[in-house]
Amino acid sequence: MVEKNHNIDIERADATISTPARPNKITFADDNDLALRRRVSRRDSIDSMSIQSIRQRRSIDPSVALPPHFRTLSFNIEHSKSRFDEARSETTRGNNKKKKKSSDIDFTEIDLHTLPVEDLYNRFSSSPERGLSSEQAARKLKEVGPNMPTAPPSRWFRKTMTYLFGGFGSILFIAGVLVFVAWKPLGSPPAIANLALAIVLVLVWVIQAAFTFWQGTSPRAHFSSGRVMASITTMLPEQCIVLRDGERKSIDGKDIVPGDILQINMGNKLPADVRFVQVSSDARFDRSILTGETQPLLGSVKSTDDNYLETACVGLAGTHCVAGTALGVVVSTGDTTVFGRIARLTSAPKTGLTPLQKEILYFVTIIVCIMVVMVLTVIIVWAAWLRKDHPGWLSVSNLIISCVSVAVAFIPEGLPIAVTASLTICANIMRKNKILCKSLKTVETLGAVNVICSDKTGTLTKNQMTVTDYMVGQQTQNAPKAPGLLSESKALQQLAVISGMCNAGEFDASTLKLPISERKVNGDATDSAILRFTEAMNTVENLRKFYRVIFKIAFNSKSKYMIHVIQSDSMPEQGLLLTTKGAPDVLLPRCSSYLAGDGSVQPLGDQNRKMVEHIKDKWSASGKRVILLAKKPLTNVLFNPLEQPREYEEDMQARATSDLILVGLVGIVDPPRPEIPEVIRTLRGAGVRVFMVTGDFKLTAQAIAQQCGILTARGTDIDDVSCLSTDALGLRAAGIKEETTSLIENPRAIVINGPDIPNLDDSQWDRVCKYTEVVFARTTPEHKLRIVKELQSRDLTVGMTGDGVNDAPSLKAADVGIAMGSGSDIAIEASDMVLLDSFAAIIEALRYGRVVYDNLKKTICYLLPAGSFSEFWPVITNVVFGLPQILSSFLMIIICCFTDCAAATAIAYEEPEADVLTRPPRDARRDRLVDWKLVLQAYGFFGILETTLSFAMSYWYCQRQGLFFSVQWFGFGATPEGMSSEEQTAILNRASSIYFVNLVVMQWFTLLAIRTRRLSLVQHPVWRNLYLGPAIVFALLIAVFFLYVPRFQETLGTSEVPVEHWFLPMGFGMGILLIDEARKWAVRKWPKGTLAKMAW
Repeated sequence: MVEKNHNIDIERADATISTPARPNKITFADDNDLALRRRVSRRDSIDSMSIQSIRQRRSIDPSVALPPHFRTLSFNIEHSKSRFDEARSETTRGNNKKKKKSSDIDFTEIDLHTLPVEDLYNRFSSSPERGLSSEQAARKLKEVGPNMPTAPPSRWFRKTMTYLFGGFGSILFIAGVLVFVAWKPLGSPPAIANLALAIVLVLVWVIQAAFTFWQGTSPRAHFSSGRVMASITTMLPEQCIVLRDGERKSIDGKDIVPGDILQINMGNKLPADVRFVQVSSDARFDRSILTGETQPLLGSVKSTDDNYLETACVGLAGTHCVAGTALGVVVSTGDTTVFGRIARLTSAPKTGLTPLQKEILYFVTIIVCIMVVMVLTVIIVWAAWLRKDHPGWLSVSNLIISCVSVAVAFIPEGLPIAVTASLTICANIMRKNKILCKSLKTVETLGAVNVICSDKTGTLTKNQMTVTDYMVGQQTQNAPKAPGLLSESKALQQLAVISGMCNAGEFDASTLKLPISERKVNGDATDSAILRFTEAMNTVENLRKFYRVIFKIAFNSKSKYMIHVIQSDSMPEQGLLLTTKGAPDVLLPRCSSYLAGDGSVQPLGDQNRKMVEHIKDKWSASGKRVILLAKKPLTNVLFNPLEQPREYEEDMQARATSDLILVGLVGIVDPPRPEIPEVIRTLRGAGVRVFMVTGDFKLTAQAIAQQCGILTARGTDIDDVSCLSTDALGLRAAGIKEETTSLIENPRAIVINGPDIPNLDDSQWDRVCKYTEVVFARTTPEHKLRIVKELQSRDLTVGMTGDGVNDAPSLKAADVGIAMGSGSDIAIEASDMVLLDSFAAIIEALRYGRVVYDNLKKTICYLLPAGSFSEFWPVITNVVFGLPQILSSFLMIIICCFTDCAAATAIAYEEPEADVLTRPPRDARRDRLVDWKLVLQAYGFFGILETTLSFAMSYWYCQRQGLFFSVQWFGFGATPEGMSSEEQTAILNRASSIYFVNLVVMQWFTLLAIRTRRLSLVQHPVWRNLYLGPAIVFALLIAVFFLYVPRFQETLGTSEVPVEHWFLPMGFGMGILLIDEARKWAVRKWPKGTLAKMAW
């Protein structure tokens, strides 16, 4: 009887093309518009993908800014229910209470959705007949405030002060003021050179402040929190209907208070969080503004989920009713609503420093501390000695200039500009490689990534799924043979019907005339593959005209199956048929019978079940995604899907838990991208582990991982979760050898199922992180977030790829969230980086992420010798040894802010060295941007040589002009016999200019030397960076400008330089370059030698 009533006649369906089409689902007024908007939006977001378009979405569209935060909160509630999370929270609860702020969000303890309705009224002192009284409402409004999000503070004063006095700004400002004071009134007589120095210091201070302001307000900076809050506020309704004093009243949305009874009609936006106390059978609520999901949620009076954010008995502020009516008690308003709390998170300004900013702060702090010590040393020497024994040597005015000179010498003024230029340049280079970095933080963090958690579908694979095999009646066949066998197999006919009807995919009408393989399908990849498989056997359009879907339960990552209830109007005697499609490990245990080849229903005994399991495992082991299709005849259905959709859904879910009829299996292949194995090898060579995180079955995931090169182990060399148990470790420690103890000796490869992830404790996660090859199978979005957090808690820098709405929390939590250009708007919003082409672009992203860090080290190594070390010693020798200050303070500023700054920026254009992807990633928590090796290279090599040679050239010139060094040593301004003070000043001015030129010219060769850390100049030729030449020419022109213009000579005390002192430093610079080349050769020759260990 079952066979007669419920086997579908495909030929009959073909003959009934004229049967009028019935709607496949319940539709709402704005469904079609919404679908159209999303299709247009997705197309626009892909076609016009750019930093500009991303910025526009982030700044004005809360519908992509809010869902990542909502999803993260929802997943965290789920995690808090884990027994291990509970244990952790108990141990840290005391500390957490101390750290909590008013803005913190904790929905785990909210019970408003589980309270009985009577208790709910009592809690809010409300009444179902009268609502709140006007007096109660007024009192509560005064207590909780108006129902609107609080605008974030502008912080304009703090921002302005940061622009003006952040970084080196405060030191430059104080230095400028002090030099003005040294000019007047302390100057006697006022020195024009001091006035010029003060003006230059103030100009540098203003330029740095302007640059910081531009950087903070540039298009790449984070969008204004005020604009976000403004766009969010417009999404709340202005008027609403409530029950007060027993009457229905229309009031302003901002006057709603907790306890109000709110009337909700179709089309209304919810002004606050409400607990439903009455709902119509067709009441549905669009939560897409918060969740990103377009499927409306069916309202309910009973709680449908322990998670406050997921239950259907709560209406959330900002969402709107798309069908039906409801009555609800307001439970939260304003900032306390879910919408308000997430809005505050979204609009809150970013706090804290990025890793690179911390490194630079660490470096600057050391420099400033040394500077303060040296300034105090100068003051102490002056106060304790010079003021008494040599009162005419340093006046108070000159003391101030000396202290400012020390400060100027130690501050690398060009560093902030060079850092930002380096990050911006690398971001632009990545964009040319179809990699969009949405913030400069992303660029700097990429160099430290040591684990990449990659999704499988569409990232490692082509996302071009094709059905290659099918099984009906316990027999397997290749999919291309199915059309020829259709008429002979009743079971195959049933498989075709269920494949076409239990399917959310649809062919695009504009491509129906194209070959099946070339048609566009609106739907996910799995549905698309099965739809094409069905179309090859029988026209899907005919099936959907012959049958109609009267109810749908969509696929989700938790249940891992979908349900469509179908009915044929032309054959009503067949009744209703529940069809389902999903994961075999979920649905096969629910099957009690199977469809034989002749169409008869046979019991699914243990032997047949094992055969199906064997086929599933065989296909999975070859990298195929296996989908099970089943059906169940429906009888005695008590509910109407239109009038009682909630009850109908619960009934269908319950019926699908048992007595299903297995119709067949289909095996789907999604081939890996051809470039992926090489990408994985390159990443592994760069010290980056690639973990696969997929929702696929364990054997399928393992096979694909092996094809991609993520797993190189085979067979028993691959561990599973049992190898992480303490029992396995205990056996090994006791001397009992087990196959599961490979972790202790040489952990290599492991495959972990998603359901096991919540049960792993801290020690097991510690062991997981020791594996070099890891695959997480059968994972949900919640598992992905858990994986990211566990890896980060073990000092790993994690990159996570994803493209779906539910991937947003893990993308946002990762150190570098990586979205594909074809992904959802919400995934792109939550990510830090977008790959527009393919996953292979991650290689270039990683390369230039490391180049940023390398080039910054080179920049600092270039700035320190002349811009810090060589400028400091002329001041110290002036104060301590009574020598004239052989380099004027004004020329110090010229070196720091002009001649060196251009070259430092040119270093940012250096191309990657050949070994950039053959060395391990830096440890973001331990490796310093400036370590002792770099300081040794900058000060101990370049600095000492440049300082010594510059001193030698300057005093050699003085010696030749009759101003002997013996006279100047502890001379404290003594003038030789037969030489006037004017002649002495002219000689010293020229000597100062010689010192300046010596530094400028030798820095050209230092620039060539620091371009590579280990490679020879021959291996990394100069012409690979075309900006070096212009930078050197710029430095030359600046030097000539300030030394050879007569007006500057008179005012600033500069002088023309003898021609030999232009060429001598070139020889010195060539010597420095050759010595460093010899050092690099020794490092390459003996990579484990002493020089290699000291190499920066």
